[in-house]
Amino acid sequence: MEIKIQSLQQLDQAAREFIRLMPGHTIFAFYGGMGAGKTTFIKSVCQQLGVTDTITSPSFAIINEYALPQPGRSIYHFDFYRIKKISEVYDIGYEDYFYSGNACFLEWPELIEDLLPEDTVRIHLSVDPDETRVLSIEL
Repeated sequence: MEIKIQSLQQLDQAAREFIRLMPGHTIFAFYGGMGAGKTTFIKSVCQQLGVTDTITSPSFAIINEYALPQPGRSIYHFDFYRIKKISEVYDIGYEDYFYSGNACFLEWPELIEDLLPEDTVRIHLSVDPDETRVLSIEL
């Protein structure tokens, strides 16, 4: 499946379309080069889901947690860009997050590919020459 975003004005609509695909899935791996729009898209999805926390890239923290309006529900936002060794991922206790039943949004998942659960939803972001963002989603 593909979702195209031709302008920032279409971002929230694209996020809502993506949210319709989420039920039954918890791990979402976002692939794409620097500047492809991974964090921007994740921020919009979180806002559409009702997150009121400040949503930023967890580049230095590796993981951010955002509270959802439903009691006890969260979104975990990972950025593995700075991971140098897979042992760092074990050290943060990734399994506790991945198997919590909460949504996990992963940036730079190619750096931990061997740890991704089999049912991970893979989202490849690319940028067309006209700056249209294309999300290719593998359910």
